[in-house]
Amino acid sequence: MTRYLIFGFTFAFAAAVQPGPFQAFLVAQTMTAGWRRTAVAAFAPLLSDGPIIVLVLLVLSQVPPGFVHVLQIGGGLFLLFLASRALRAYRDYAAQQILAPPSHQQTLLKATLVNLLNPNPYLGWSLVMGPLFLQGWRETPSHGIALLVSFYTTMVVCLFGTVLLLAAARNLGPRVGRILTGASAVALACFGLYSLWAGLRALVGG
Repeated sequence: MTRYLIFGFTFAFAAAVQPGPFQAFLVAQTMTAGWRRTAVAAFAPLLSDGPIIVLVLLVLSQVPPGFVHVLQIGGGLFLLFLASRALRAYRDYAAQQILAPPSHQQTLLKATLVNLLNPNPYLGWSLVMGPLFLQGWRETPSHGIALLVSFYTTMVVCLFGTVLLLAAARNLGPRVGRILTGASAVALACFGLYSLWAGLRALVGG
C-alpha cells in the first residue's frame, strides 16, 4: 500500500504545481479576489474529477488487462513530456501577469468548470491514474482507495498552499513559483521513468 500512497502524493504534487489552465485561474482569482475567497477553489477537483474518473474507468474496464500496461508505458512517456515542459518553464520562468480580473462570485463553480474543460485531468486519468488505480484495485481494493485518498488529499493541500503562496507573491516575487515548477519537473520525471519501467517489466514478464 505504501507505494500507492507515495505515487498518489507524487503525482498530485506535480499536477497541482504544473502550469496549466486551472493554475492560471488560481493566479487570476487570488490576485483579484484575495486568498480567502479563492481558497475554496482548492476543492474543485473533488467535484470535477468524478465524471472524468467514471468515464475513464468504464472504458479501461472493458479492455484486456494487458492493455493497461500499454497505457502505463504511454503514461510514462506522457509524464516525461510534461517533465520536459516543466523544465523549460523552470529555465524560462517569468511571473504571470493578470490582464483582466475575474468575477468574485461563485468561485467554486467557476473553478470546477475550468477543471472540467481542462484536458490535463482526462489525460492524467486515462494515461496514469486510471491504469494505476485498476492495477491497485485488482491487487486489493484498499490499494486503489489508498491511491485515491493520497492523490486528492495532496491535491487539495497543494492547491490551498498555492493560493497562500500566490497571496504572498507580491512580497516574495517569482522565485517561489520557479522553485515549485522545478520541483514538479523532477517529480514528473521520476514518476514517468517508473511508469515506463513498470509497464515494460509487466509486458516482458507476461
